[in-house]
Parts: sequence; C-alpha cells; structure tokens
Amino acid sequence: QVQLVESGGGLVQSGGSLNLSCEASGAIFNIYTAGWFRQAPGKQRELVASLTTGGRTHYAEFVKGRFTISRDNAKNMIYLQMNSLQTEDTAVYYCNAAAPGRLGTDFWGHGTQVTVSS
Repeated sequence: QVQLVESGGGLVQSGGSLNLSCEASGAIFNIYTAGWFRQAPGKQRELVASLTTGGRTHYAEFVKGRFTISRDNAKNMIYLQMNSLQTEDTAVYYCNAAAPGRLGTDFWGHGTQVTVSS
C-alpha cells in the first residue's frame, strides 16, 4: 500500500506559478509510475503529467511548456511545477502512483485545490 498526500495548492492570479508536492509513504515508492491528474467541476478527471521509474515524462498538450513533473525517490516525493497558470487550470489536482502500465489506477491522494483567478 502507498499513501499519498498532496500539498501546495491555493489561489493564484493568471500568469502566476504554483509548485505542488506529493509525499508518498507506506511502500517502496521508486517502483511506481508517478502521475498528476486534475478534475474541474463538472468534468472528468484527466491526466496532466506522468513520470516513469525510468525517467520518461509525458505531458498533456494543454500543459506542455508550462508544467514540469519531477520526483525525488530518496525523499518519496513527486512534484508538479506549474507556470503561466491560466483560469482553465482551475481544478482539484490529484497525485497518483501506479505499477508500470497501470497509470491512473492503484493509489491516489485526496487532492489539492488550485484556483486561478483572472
């Protein structure tokens, strides 16, 4: 079992930045693919970015060039640096850890709210 706790959300003006953190505990973290998802009101949860154990990243088109995912296995941490935030980025952001090939399943955090004002 892996427990995930997100932090770093908040209210920011359009064009601003936030850095989300996700702390993992309970199991050997570095064997899992890490991901950040988000869910806006009335919309389905969607993948924002992922990072495999081998260091391969994937970004949704709508965040490419603005967001950066990273991990520190020694500290059991996953990060999402978000720059040039837009009002459309407003959502609850969730951290995910999953076995390779199972991104979006296995373990979830409770989410952290990101609100971008115009």
